[in-house]
Amino acid sequence: MAAFDQLELEFLDWIVNTFRNGFLDAAMPKITALGTGGWFWILVALLFMIRKADRKTGLTILVALCLSYVAANLVLKPLVGRMRPFHINTAIRLLVAAPKDFSFPSGHAQASFAAATAIYCNKKRLGVVALLLATLIAFSRLYLYLHYLSDVLAGAAIGYVLGGVADNLISGVRWRRVSRRRRRKQK
Repeated sequence: MAAFDQLELEFLDWIVNTFRNGFLDAAMPKITALGTGGWFWILVALLFMIRKADRKTGLTILVALCLSYVAANLVLKPLVGRMRPFHINTAIRLLVAAPKDFSFPSGHAQASFAAATAIYCNKKRLGVVALLLATLIAFSRLYLYLHYLSDVLAGAAIGYVLGGVADNLISGVRWRRVSRRRRRKQK
């Protein structure tokens, strides 16, 4: 095992030895479930889509989640093929079902930060709350021994970038539409 992987396992062991308790053992699986399949963030996006004034935010979240899914699940995870930490340290007791895909990057962290960044780009106050929730979801992946720290940090960083890309894409589309309308009115 590489020295870096060993350091990361020691860090995960430190988290388990420092923070594991009955309350967090019950709470962390529920928190991590918010990031599973992006269902929570999709629901948030759909809620934003209800009001016309918030539709850009909802659409930006959905685009960010799509970009995140492609980047993590279709490209990076199969390309890197990193085993999860519980495969290496088989003595750990998992509190959730063992995921079947690869570890790098953390899809939960990536999707959560993509959605939270999309919200932040459009609604600063709600975005701060979303970023805090994304951080909690990312930490849950470490607490549950499902990802290495580098998986979570990479997922968060990629998600942050993809949330910004999604906002730029949606803003660009909206700007072009507004420009076309203005040109039509001038004719």
